[in-house]
Parts: sequence; C-alpha cells; structure tokens
Amino acid sequence: MDLMRLAQDERSDLAAFLATLSPHQWEAPTLCDGWRVRDVVAHMISYDELDGRGLLRRFAAGRFLPDRVNAVGVAHYASRSPEELQSLLAEHLRPRGLTTAFGGKIALTDCLVHHQDIRRPLGLPRDIPPERLLPVLPMALNAPVIRGFWRVRGVRLVATDLDWSSGKGPEVRGKAEALMMVIAGRRGVVAELSGPGQPILAGRVRP
Repeated sequence: MDLMRLAQDERSDLAAFLATLSPHQWEAPTLCDGWRVRDVVAHMISYDELDGRGLLRRFAAGRFLPDRVNAVGVAHYASRSPEELQSLLAEHLRPRGLTTAFGGKIALTDCLVHHQDIRRPLGLPRDIPPERLLPVLPMALNAPVIRGFWRVRGVRLVATDLDWSSGKGPEVRGKAEALMMVIAGRRGVVAELSGPGQPILAGRVRP
C-alpha cells in the first residue's frame, strides 16, 4: 500500500473541497475546539515547512506539549488569507518533513481526520475511499497523541461498511468514518454508533 500516494490523494481532495468554500465558511468552527476552518488548514500545512531545526524550535516554543506545539504553528499562519493558505496547500500536496513518518501514515491520518473535522460542522459529507480509511483506523488507535486506544478500551469496534474490527468486549458498530472520528475523540459522533458497547463510549466522548 502506497501511503504517500494515499496521503497526496487525500490532500488533493481536501484542496478541491476548500476551493468551493465561501469566505464565511472559512471562518466557521470545526470539530477541533477553538479552531476555524482556516486554523485547521494552517495546522496541516505548518509541519511540512519545517526542517529538523525548525521542528525542534516549534516543539520548544510549545514546551513539548502537543496542543501547545500545534497552537504555535497555527499562530504562525494567523495572518494568511484563505487564498494564501490554499496556495500553500497546493505546494504541499505531497507530504514533507514530520508528516512523512511511518511511510506517510501520519500525513494521511492527519488530513483524513481534519478533512472530516471541517466537513461535518458544515453539513457537507462525502464518501471516503475505503483504501484510505483502512490504514488510518489502526493508526488512530495507536498514535499516542490521539490516545484512541485508551478512549475505546474494553469494547470491540466493528465497521459495518468495511472489513475491519478491533478490540475485545461489548460491540460498538457503525460506519468506519464514524468509528474513526470517535476514536479521535470528536464530539457529536458517538450517537451514530450502536451496539451494547455504545453507552460505554458515550460516557467517554462528548455527545
């Protein structure tokens, strides 16, 4: 599986979608607390432009705490217009730097989740290619910064539209995209899931 190609395809789809948004939609809130659409886009771009020294400075400025490190990157692009952010994304459709780790799986996971962070509040769903979802689900579970494994401990996740399952315990069933977003701790999604384990997740992820 060519994860870098999948990440590039996902970024290309996101770029095409962003080109359809109005100025008002660029300022709309997303599922990332406190971030507008423009902030999420800036976050995704910000790591691609850093070399090793720049990455170290970014982490030091954020005191090596993921949320603070991300906030530093978003603040760096705060003055950029939507048009400028779109141009930067177009220059970085193929991931670079930190996001290329694990064969591009970081870039694919980051873009896939954040693409949905933008689309869901805008009420603009899409059909995600299964070959992109399949590698992202285990990555979201195991990535320390996402903490998905801790969030879904003690239940068995079963995708109803893909051949994928994980975990042990009472079953939680739903579409793969919804499972991915719940694993990532996104609010407003757990009600889309069903099964005897659903109440357990509902108590851990905001409705």
